[in-house]
Parts: sequence; structure tokens; C-alpha cells
Amino acid sequence: MSKVNEELLKKPLYVFDLPPELLINLHLKQQSVSEPHISEVPPSLPNDAAHIETESQDFRDSSAPSTSCLLCNARFSDLQEQRRHVKSDWHSYNLKQKLRGHKLVTDVEFDKLVDDLDESLSGSDSSDTEDDDEPKDSTLTTLLKKQARIGQLESEGVEDFSPKKRKRGSGKPPLIWFSTPLLPSNTSLGVYRAVFTTDEQEHEADLVDVLRKKQLTPSASRSLTDASNGVPLPSVMTSPQVFMCMIGGGHFAGMIVSLAPKYGKKSTGANERQATVIAHKTFHRYTTRRKQGGAQSSNDSAKGAAHSAGASIRRYNEAALESEIRALLTEWKDLIDKSQLIFVRATGSSNRRTLFGPYEGQVLRQNDRRNRGFPFSTRRATQAELMRSFIELTRVKVEVVDEAAIAAAAAAEAASAIPKPDSTPSKPSPPKPSKEEEEAILHTTQLQALIRRSKVPALLSYLTSNSLSADFRFHPPSSQANHHAPTPLHLAASINSPPVVLALLTKADANPTTLNAENKTPFTLAGDRATRDAFRVARSELGEEKWDWAASSIPSPLTKQEAQERDRREKQEAEKVEAERRKAEEEKLRKMDEMSGRDVGGGKTKGGKALGAVEKTGAEKREEEGRGLTPEMRMKLERERRARAAEARMRGGG
Repeated sequence: MSKVNEELLKKPLYVFDLPPELLINLHLKQQSVSEPHISEVPPSLPNDAAHIETESQDFRDSSAPSTSCLLCNARFSDLQEQRRHVKSDWHSYNLKQKLRGHKLVTDVEFDKLVDDLDESLSGSDSSDTEDDDEPKDSTLTTLLKKQARIGQLESEGVEDFSPKKRKRGSGKPPLIWFSTPLLPSNTSLGVYRAVFTTDEQEHEADLVDVLRKKQLTPSASRSLTDASNGVPLPSVMTSPQVFMCMIGGGHFAGMIVSLAPKYGKKSTGANERQATVIAHKTFHRYTTRRKQGGAQSSNDSAKGAAHSAGASIRRYNEAALESEIRALLTEWKDLIDKSQLIFVRATGSSNRRTLFGPYEGQVLRQNDRRNRGFPFSTRRATQAELMRSFIELTRVKVEVVDEAAIAAAAAAEAASAIPKPDSTPSKPSPPKPSKEEEEAILHTTQLQALIRRSKVPALLSYLTSNSLSADFRFHPPSSQANHHAPTPLHLAASINSPPVVLALLTKADANPTTLNAENKTPFTLAGDRATRDAFRVARSELGEEKWDWAASSIPSPLTKQEAQERDRREKQEAEKVEAERRKAEEEKLRKMDEMSGRDVGGGKTKGGKALGAVEKTGAEKREEEGRGLTPEMRMKLERERRARAAEARMRGGG
């Protein structure tokens, strides 16, 4: 059994060319809504256009040792597939789920999450033949943004936050599972439901016989091109074929491929299975608004027609792309009509309108029973992506289920579903503030803002218009700021605002003996002398009988004139000290100059020039004069010097 298993699964299985011994013993498994996890990921082809052949594509076979991803519980046939998986949106999504402590998802569950998005987005597949720097959100980013919006709605108490949208698809799982006695009981073979026609899917019990009838005889590699222009001749193609196309973001890729496998020798000398591409074509136009995203037609519908040059170019390109695609579909009409199935990925109403019209002579129709969507995530519309999707659709999925692990997981899930008694009491929700408390909070916010901005007239007007006392207590008193400064006078003193302090005491009749939670008066919170002087000036203006000034900790009264006189005297004393310092510094410098002059004077000649001094040349003097000047200023200075020299020569000659 192990040898048979190794031989059957040594290479990827092709749906339309299964081994005869496997077909004889194949039978349908009982289908369930929850599919088993698929261990095989979609194969990726190289981005290099040199690997994409006009007539055929290689079905990549691999017999490398198996690798796996412990996070996603997936196994891969080689290291390259594992590396592609690590870069995939599914792996990144599970990594973010684990960091947040949320449940991990299988690839089928992730595909369902992606299908539930409002609009499918192209990925970041690149091609050497394209130059596209459209900034788009990836599928992962869009999915995380949607879940963030749902979480925000849940926190706001919105119960029904699911989008109202038309139900898509039949609700059946995308894979149909088969089993065979040649493989272990825990091994299943999966085939995409989309490869069967609608009539074939209506009778699931006969799918094994249908699959046997779909087997095609492989053909040898032979030339099918016209010698005149190298275009494949579809008239000689008698095997079934499918039409596949993708459109989105200004990209279009279409391909008609034969289902009959073909074997041919590659550069390695091995006889490998290939796919015969009957015809293919790609288009790309600049139609998406840079940095802002979205098609130009969508922006025009939402905000009106823009009149910029870029908008005009994008409108022209949209019309040109539509005409090119429709002309290509008309050219391929005979091939499309002969195709068994039609696979289309068209995101957005404008893209679907491009393909399905209505327009005169349209080829694709919405009600065509052959129409299919891709039952997995796709990337940017390129020829390589179409071939990757074809290989994914026609490759049999092999799944090995660990029944013991499934049973253990089911038991753990059943145990977690049983409600456990809550040992810790639930935290009580904060009580809703009353109308009076809400009004007090509003007054607190307004008063604190006016005090911090030192708006004295506005502060006094607010107190008067709202009939508030100058000793109003800020709310809520339990907060740290209101605990330290519970009244307007405490707050003004703590932020060192002398005008507000003086106005509250003399005009609003604030009580300076009020204590905060730390038993401190407003005066003790003042941090500079100007604020403390404001308290003393207020005591002088209000009189000794107004308040218990000893209890308020305010020192002896001080009038404004006395405060101004004291400030004037201190300023004069400071200026006097500064003048003396400057005088001493100048005297020190003068003595130093005399000492240095005496030393230099001993070596001077009668003309006043120092002995041994070198006379500077004219060029050195000019260079010194021009030091620090810009080239323009130097040129101007040189022109003036030459003009003066010319005038001197003219005067001397005259």
C-alpha cells in the first residue's frame, strides 16, 4: 500500500488525466459543509516572461521532501512552495490573528472571508512586460480594515453590522472530495466543483462516472501554428477547451486553453506534462487614479467629472480598453462558443459592463450557464496569473486528515462551549451621569479652557451669564487635575496667571481661604513672584476685613504702586550692576591692548610698519576684499575697480 501511495502521489494529479488504477477504485465521499484543510497551495509560475510559452505551460512536478507550516497547519511539496506560503496573505493573516489572541483560520475559511469583501482586489504580482505602480490595498489590508470597522460597530453597540448584499454562489463548498482504497482511509482527493458543468453538478451521485468520462488522451507535442504568421490554428483542436479572463485596475488578460494534456521534452530531457494554450492576450491601460485609488469613471459618478489632464487621459484609456477588449472577444467568438466553461474575474460594475454589456454584438452574457468565478483568491490580471489559475483549477488536491487530532479538537471545542462558572465578579459598568453632572462637566471644561488661555473678560462673562460662583467646584472631583486644583482660583494660581488671579479675587469675589484635597490654599500653589504679588495686591484693594487673610497664607498687603516702584528699583540696580560689569570688562581689554601694543611697538620702523612684515600684493588684497562674497558680487566689485582705474588713467592722460 505504501508503494502504491508513493507512486500515485509522486507527481501532481491532473483532473483530466488520472491514472487508470485510481479511476477504477474511485468513489465519492460524503460531502460536508466544513471542508477538510487542503494541504496543497496553488502553484506559482515565474514572473519572467521568458518562462511563459505561447503554446504550452509546464505543470510543475516535484518530488522534493515535504515541508510544513506549523502556524497554518499546512504541508508543502517543496521549499519554494513553503516560501511562497510565508509571503501569502493567508499566512500573514494567521500571524496577526495569533498576535491578537484570536482563532486561526484554514485556507478555505480565509477564502470565504475574502469572498465576503465588498470588492475583490488585485494583488502585487508583477511582470517584466508591465510598468504599473498603482498603489492598492492588498487583500489582507482590506480584510483587516473591514474587521476593524466591524469591531468598532460592535463597541458602539450596533447589533446588525453585516452588509446587505446579494447572496453569491450556491452555498456549497468549492471542492468535491473523493476517496479510493489504494490510499489510506485518512487521505482524500479533492476536485474543484467549478470544473463540472451545471447539469453535471445537479447529480452528485454520478460525479465519479462523469469524472471518468472527462478523461482525455494525452497527445504528443506538435506544432499547431500557421507558417504565415505563427498564430495557432483552432480548427485542428478537437479536444475540449475553456475560456478564462480577468479584468481589474486597468489590466486585462484572456486565454483559451485546451483541457487535453500534452507531453513533451523540456530542457532537462524529461517527458513532462504541458498545457496547450490556443490563444492568449493581455492589455493594460492607465485608468486608476494614482495614490487615491479607484477608477476614473467611479470618481466621476461620485463627485462629478474632473477637468484635469490626468482625468481626461484616464477617461480616454477606459474607453480604449473597453473597445480593445470587446474587439478581442469578437475575434475569439468562435473559440468562446466552443468552450465548455467560461471563467471570469471582473471586479466592479464598470468592468463587468465591459465584458457583459449590453452592447451590440456582445459575446459574453450574464445568463450563460457556462459562466464560473475563480473559487480561490487571484492576483493581478496577467498571463502568468491565468496559467497559475488554470493549473490550480485542474490539479487534484490531496488531503491527509489526522483523525485523532480532529477528535481531540472537537472534544476541546465541546468542552469550551460548556459555560464555566465565573469565579471573578464582573466589573460593574460605570453609572451614567445625571443631567446635573453633565452640566457640571460642561461648565468645568469651559472654565478650565478660559483660565488656561488667560481670557479674563470671557471668564467673568461666563461666570455671570451662567450664574456660577467664583468658587465653583470642578467636576468630576475624583480626577487627578481636579484633585490638585478644584476651583478656578486654585487652577489660576497653579498655572501662574496673575491677571486671572487678580480678576477672580477683586471682580468675581473668589474666596482665597478655600482648600483643595491636600489642604492647600490657592496662594500656596503659586509658582512665581508675579502671581504671589497678585494675591497681595488683591488683599490691599479688598481690605483686611474682607477675608481671613491669615488663613489664606497671603503675606502683608502690597499696592500696585509699591509693586511697580519695587520692580523699578530692582531694574535700576540690575542695570547698574551690568554697567559696572561692562566697565570692568572694557578696562581689562584696554590694558590687554596696551600690553600687546607695547610689544609690537618695539619692533616698528619710523613709518609705523613692523620690521619683517611682508607687504601684500595687489592680487592678495583683492582676494582678501572679495572673501565671503558671492561670484556675482565679486564680478560687480571687479567691474567697479576696473572702471575706477580707467577713470584715473583718463584723468592722468588729460
